[in-house]
Amino acid sequence: MSGGVDSSVAAALELDAGHDVTGCTMKLWGGASDTGCCSVADVDDARRVAQQLGVDHFVFNFGDDFDAAVVQPYVAAHAAGRTPNPCVECNRSLKFDRLLARAHALGFDALATGHHARVDLVGGRWRLRRGADAAKDQSYVVHMLRQAQLGRTRFPVGHLDKADVRRRAAALGLRTATKPDSQDVCFIPSAAGGRASFLAARTPLTEARVVDLDGNEVGRVPAVELVTVGQRRGLGVAGGGAPRYAVAVDVAGRRVTVAGVDDLRSTEVGIDSLTWVDRPPAGAVLVQTSAHGAARPATYDAEASLVRFAEPAPRVAPGQSVVLYRGDDVLGGGIAVGAQ
Repeated sequence: MSGGVDSSVAAALELDAGHDVTGCTMKLWGGASDTGCCSVADVDDARRVAQQLGVDHFVFNFGDDFDAAVVQPYVAAHAAGRTPNPCVECNRSLKFDRLLARAHALGFDALATGHHARVDLVGGRWRLRRGADAAKDQSYVVHMLRQAQLGRTRFPVGHLDKADVRRRAAALGLRTATKPDSQDVCFIPSAAGGRASFLAARTPLTEARVVDLDGNEVGRVPAVELVTVGQRRGLGVAGGGAPRYAVAVDVAGRRVTVAGVDDLRSTEVGIDSLTWVDRPPAGAVLVQTSAHGAARPATYDAEASLVRFAEPAPRVAPGQSVVLYRGDDVLGGGIAVGAQ
């Protein structure tokens, strides 16, 4: 229970289904936080909803694991010019690994969360599918789940749209019924400089030249570590003319390369750290490269560990998750290592 409306209703639905439910919240971050599931207010909301539902509530302190598996890699990725996805890594290492193991050790049969995704058993194999509400689908951030994990995972709100979730919460009188959705990285405060200040306190930030495709300097950025492929604003490039975007970030060379929108597109992206829901796919797939981005037709080349797009697509920032689908079924995915 993260303190949000989705996990609140998920707990209520599991109770309605006749299950013996215990609420649990992960205490992950000891630093400043004013958003997401790491703030003191969110833990308190989870506790009070558990009280309203009449179930026990536990708080598990996984702060050291979170720092090692999410925060430190987040900082290291930026320092190397990559764009990390901390929510994916939190799900991979904390929620569906550390917490799932704790649930098993305590004798629980399954872990239920408020993610908008669906798990089905078909022909003796578990399938992971998009949530019914396309606008709130969260299958992208749980794409790393495999058969053993899916067999012990429940997504009770995955078949509902968000409006229905809120109506059910309101009907139950839950304090989270009208609570806004979390949008930002939970361990970075929106005030006091946000991401820039957070990273500056943990790794050196270096000024860099901004150059065009011919190597001509056209601007400067105060911190190359904060630039991501596809970025348009904040590149120190004079206005006027066609928009220019970051197409390459070279931290070691202290250089950001910018180009027009046509040069931002690529035909393929390499991926590593691959995991599959069941088996590696063959043939045509759909590929999604951001949590709420469009799924694009592509093929997966297992030998080269590449995704090849049917048509040129916006470059994928190294470090981002590349998730493969077939229809609404999640096949699996990996981490982008570059684009051509």
